[in-house]
Amino acid sequence: KAYQDRAREELLELQAELEQRYKEVKKMGFQLDMSRGKPGISQLNSIMGMMDVLDSQSDYQTEEGFDSRNYGAMDGIIEAKRLMADIMGTVPEKVVVYGNSSLSIMYDSISRCYTHGVMPGSTPWCRLEKVKWLCPAPGYDRHFAITERFGIEMIVIPMREDGPDMDQIEQLVAEDESIKGIWCVPKYSNPQGINYSDQTVKRMAALKPKAADFRIYWDNAYAVHDFDPERPTEILDILSECEKAGNSDLVYEFASTSKISFSGAGIAAMAASFANLEEIRKQLKIMTIGYDKINQLRHVRYFKNLEGIHKQMTIHAELIRPKFEAVLKILETELGDLEIGFWTKPLGGYFISFEAMEGCAKAIVAKCKEAGVTMTQAGATYPYGNDPKDTNIRIAPTFPTLEEIKKTAKLFALCVKLVSIEKILTQK
Repeated sequence: KAYQDRAREELLELQAELEQRYKEVKKMGFQLDMSRGKPGISQLNSIMGMMDVLDSQSDYQTEEGFDSRNYGAMDGIIEAKRLMADIMGTVPEKVVVYGNSSLSIMYDSISRCYTHGVMPGSTPWCRLEKVKWLCPAPGYDRHFAITERFGIEMIVIPMREDGPDMDQIEQLVAEDESIKGIWCVPKYSNPQGINYSDQTVKRMAALKPKAADFRIYWDNAYAVHDFDPERPTEILDILSECEKAGNSDLVYEFASTSKISFSGAGIAAMAASFANLEEIRKQLKIMTIGYDKINQLRHVRYFKNLEGIHKQMTIHAELIRPKFEAVLKILETELGDLEIGFWTKPLGGYFISFEAMEGCAKAIVAKCKEAGVTMTQAGATYPYGNDPKDTNIRIAPTFPTLEEIKKTAKLFALCVKLVSIEKILTQK
């Protein structure tokens, strides 16, 4: 029976019972972290064979005869370009391979545009009176942190079941020249696990921005992160769609193996048009004499090709899927008919998005923290950390063990109940 439909006396009695249970849980001394989408130890262990593919006796020559131990191949070895292109669904000629972090590529890209402009002849953003950015939300907090760092004004775009609100995006970019970009996580979006529909991708690629230096920042972080690798979710290739729409230069695409191989020692890449890459390579010539090509070679020798990537992701899926299933089952069992929250049921990625009653998210997260469970800070999934309705909570099930995640999910449900009852009692 929904909490809203219960009498005040019944709610008070239930509140006392739940408070007692909460006190007992606190005595258990939990120290669990569900704040970030980190791979679990079992996932990291599953990839340790990669450390054995290169040793002091190995051949470090690439297929083009380049010595990966030396300077050069500034934009990546061809084998790594091919592998990352396959992950992103594009071609090696449009790929530059960097270091281990796609987030750092995004930061560098915005920094370059801020100080030197997007393309020759375009005004550096630092010389403009106002620079704005579109931010589909709930979204990835680290994206928002980058644009906030550069003083870029962020505009919230609501997320729909098929991606961000394209009507609003089309109107805004067509009217406002100060809007220079948009953050996008097109597959298993962070935190909702939403997949952009074909129509959304096509409309995104066909945008007609007033600003010639507008770019889509297409963070394809979960390109191969399906819970059922036999039935993967397919997303249209944004670069191809941009070309078809006559907008070849409109998009920068990013990806990495951070949640495929090692979180701190993967390889990251950017895909873009030839014109965009020409500008990016100019920066690279000054910024670096080359990234870690031994690590690039290590990844290629281990995975070999996209089939090897899919084989590894099947292992990850077997390790991750039970954790998500456990959380979803507990949420349904504990909260299913109470009408005090709803949540996404993703088919891949790293997060579950929970929507609490209005004005309750911060209190729920604080109550979890008090009991020893660290969640992502409430509000983090919105620009400036400001969730206008204080409802969204990001759940990250991957890092704890399965047994830990079950305990955590039950505690989370308990906190949701307590905070929701308090909210309803104040209304009654």
